[in-house]
Amino acid sequence: MSAAARAAQLGLSHVLLEKTGHLCDTIFKYQKGKDVMATPASLVLRSDLDFEAGKREAVLDTWNRQTADAAIAVRLNAEVAKIEGEKGAFVLTLKGGEAVHTEAVILAIGTQGNPNLLRCDGAGLPHVQYQLDDPGAFLDEHITVIGTGDAGIENALGLAADPVQRNTVTILNRGTDFARAKPANVKLLTEAEAAGRIRIRTETTPAQVRSGELLLDTRDGQETIRCDRIIARMGSTAPRAFLEACGIAFTSEDREAFPVLSPEFETTRPGIHVIGALAGYPLIKHCMNQGYDVVEFLNGNTALKPADEPMLAAKFASLPGKRSVDEWLTLFGSNIGIFADVSALQLRELMLDSEVKRFGPGDVIFERNETGASLFAIALGAVRVEVDRNDTAKTVPIDQGSIFGEVGLISGRRRGATVRAAEPTVVVELTRTAALKLIATVPAAGRAIARISIERQLLQIFGSGLTSEDVAELVAQAEVQTKRAGEVLLAEGDDGNDLYVIRRGSMVVEKLIGGKPVFLSYLPAGSYVGEMALIDRGQRTATVKAAIKSEVIRLPGEAFLRLLERKPQLLDKALTDMAARRDVNAFIEGRKDNFSGAVDLYSETAQFLVDNGIGEATDVLLIDEKLCVGCDNCEKACADSHDGLSRLNREAGKTFAHLHVPTSCRHCEHPHCMADCPPNAIKRGPDGEVVIDDSCIGCGNCERNCPYGVIRMDSVPPPKPSLLSWMFLGRGPGPGEPSKKWRKEHAAKGPAPKQAIKCDMCSGISGGPACVRACPTGAAIRVAPEAFLSVARLADET
Repeated sequence: MSAAARAAQLGLSHVLLEKTGHLCDTIFKYQKGKDVMATPASLVLRSDLDFEAGKREAVLDTWNRQTADAAIAVRLNAEVAKIEGEKGAFVLTLKGGEAVHTEAVILAIGTQGNPNLLRCDGAGLPHVQYQLDDPGAFLDEHITVIGTGDAGIENALGLAADPVQRNTVTILNRGTDFARAKPANVKLLTEAEAAGRIRIRTETTPAQVRSGELLLDTRDGQETIRCDRIIARMGSTAPRAFLEACGIAFTSEDREAFPVLSPEFETTRPGIHVIGALAGYPLIKHCMNQGYDVVEFLNGNTALKPADEPMLAAKFASLPGKRSVDEWLTLFGSNIGIFADVSALQLRELMLDSEVKRFGPGDVIFERNETGASLFAIALGAVRVEVDRNDTAKTVPIDQGSIFGEVGLISGRRRGATVRAAEPTVVVELTRTAALKLIATVPAAGRAIARISIERQLLQIFGSGLTSEDVAELVAQAEVQTKRAGEVLLAEGDDGNDLYVIRRGSMVVEKLIGGKPVFLSYLPAGSYVGEMALIDRGQRTATVKAAIKSEVIRLPGEAFLRLLERKPQLLDKALTDMAARRDVNAFIEGRKDNFSGAVDLYSETAQFLVDNGIGEATDVLLIDEKLCVGCDNCEKACADSHDGLSRLNREAGKTFAHLHVPTSCRHCEHPHCMADCPPNAIKRGPDGEVVIDDSCIGCGNCERNCPYGVIRMDSVPPPKPSLLSWMFLGRGPGPGEPSKKWRKEHAAKGPAPKQAIKCDMCSGISGGPACVRACPTGAAIRVAPEAFLSVARLADET
């Protein structure tokens, strides 16, 4: 429409073909009353038609009026069936058989007519729909929205907007981030959840659609919810068959790939141009600018630069040399591996959300233990990673075209090493949001990042002096698999052909003893399993299943055996690990012979620990109730170490035998609280502790996302008088957390703003966790994953 408006303004012969009976079908199909956003705000609108943020109806009214005023040649109900001919002499055949002759073609057909379909049992049932026209048409229904892009979020908000409708709205997000959605929409969604209007289910996917209910695969296993209607908004893809029939090539064979385009939006079929969502630029402002620009190009205005040119020029101004924006973009696209299948238009958008930096030889790009979840790509030069904190001379090179920082992106942990420029270097730093969007929209980029992260994880886990070349065969054949909670990875008695590395989550190992499954061990992320049957050429000696939703890397067994033959030191490591696991088996078998109840208690205790968050913890507080005297010194010490606010509720939580898991942070391997923190206030410390810094804005997202209820929103109380003043003069509330009454009475200027409060493992306080130090009987202990089994054995032996 914007292209046609520009053609009309220039007096060019044109016709706008629209297959429906109205203009702007995508906007027309937006739900009634939808707010249409005009983002990015910093981008200048370049069009003969007006556009500003507003209601769907107002936007359409403006465009319909201006289209008529501009005398744009529009033909409605004119769907194109095929395009034949060549540049300067195309013939477009309409569905009715009529032919339209034209010199050039601009395709702005979008992707909405080709939605991604739900792929699970029952997906064809009649209560599954892919479009929402009027949210007000549904009353008192349990509705599940699948997909957390802009369309899914806006549908969910519309269905939950009017409390009179009494809809129960749930939205499913298969991950923890909202990579495809605008920040404004994410903010509205989390506010709606806080108000109780919508339930957000992260790390959740549909497993089976049934009449009146929906079976879900969740982080903790399968769950059934009531569901009267499903709105599936999982994105859409280009109508590839039609485009390829027109002679248009794509950037790759991936289903979500986009057409190959020149800077003038011309496809590989000369004379046919593509703009808008079909080009990979779905935002309305971008689409309208492209419509304007492509007609200017066709009219001979070759000097015209895109509207985002000044912003990109400012970003690249400090880089070496005198390259233009186009030259820098070409260099980034050709030099950086993960950008190989990114279109020129997508690359421009990506650069707007990224930073480009130059470094001299020896300059630090980031330090070990720095916070950061961004991803770096090397456009020019190379870097060196300091792998030994005690010897900075020991480094690993990363050369031009590769990436680094992927650990922070995937796990949210602090930087694991210092990285310096090895020579004059230019890097592109992608924000976490930009990197996740790249992974979500360009499958080839996602695969490249996954391959590099797998390689580096294997080198870290196996060690033994291995190099990238040593594990190249394994990486090439590696396969990432997702396992839902409780799903079996290896079954006892099966043939052992492959090896598995736990990339994310955790596994439990069980063995049938006396006809009952007995817990053997717990395997956190970073462990590997399956080597015993592989090396022994025998059957699996135990069953391994996911404790929570997990990711594993499957490594082909024969390739791993060839690696063992080449690397004897790796074989020695594997044999040592096997011996340790056999010791665990022997411990269980031995206890069973002496007293079967002891083994049952050990197994049940270990399973209890996993069920209560140990499966994803890196550090958890446990209390031995045989030793605990209920003095509450642990809570008081916690409060006195943290501005008068305790991060611990000793009495809350669950107990098995005499082991109690109080309400206190588990410091999860992949913290749920980090999933949607607007100011990025939640970080990992050098010892794995998850901490919240002073940039917290009190939005409460972390409190809502934590499955263990260990985060609360509170304000820091006024300073208390000293302990001596309390002891000798009776001033102040005494040790521990002051009462709300005292806080209110002594607040200097009214209540302070609330912030998120949680255990930080006493980070920065010498001596370690105050709760453990203050326990007079030794009942309180902090347990790391490698000590979980020792705790279970302790319960058995006592």
